[in-house]
Amino acid sequence: MNTTELRQKDVVGLQAEVQALQKAHFSLRMQKGKQQLTNLASLRSTRRAIARAKTILGEKQRVTAQPTK
Repeated sequence: MNTTELRQKDVVGLQAEVQALQKAHFSLRMQKGKQQLTNLASLRSTRRAIARAKTILGEKQRVTAQPTK
């Protein structure tokens, strides 16, 4: 999922996306441990997707937490 799609989601949607990505990353790590994972680059891509989603989530949370003037 690219950044434009992530920016269209709300905070709850982003939190769900982060959880789904973390589950996928955990599954990939388990496959790697069992010597079943053939595409090791998928670990890197999911790790970066998690970071991307968390960054956008943090931005949205900071914007909503700012006091209005």
